[in-house]
Amino acid sequence: MSAAAARLELPARLTLAEARAAAAGLGSRIAAAPAGDVLVLDAGALGQFDSSALAVLLELQRRAAAAGRPLRIERTPARLVALAGLYGVAGVLGMAAQGAV
Repeated sequence: MSAAAARLELPARLTLAEARAAAAGLGSRIAAAPAGDVLVLDAGALGQFDSSALAVLLELQRRAAAAGRPLRIERTPARLVALAGLYGVAGVLGMAAQGAV
């Protein structure tokens, strides 16, 4: 039997101005997800972002790990994958093996 997936979505804009609210809102959804669920973070809507988006992703990954749940990021924009590579966190976020979309 495979684990259920709890889907979370990043907003269309994730810059320094939105980072704190996004981390808090998505973090509370991570905490509320049923035990055993795989957390799937859909980044497909993300169109405008800065390096704060990476900080949010790292925080969400930390919260998921603390809750004992895997976090998988899907539909990651190619520019975000490139930015993660530039900052050296692509592997930590699971983007190194992911094809840029």
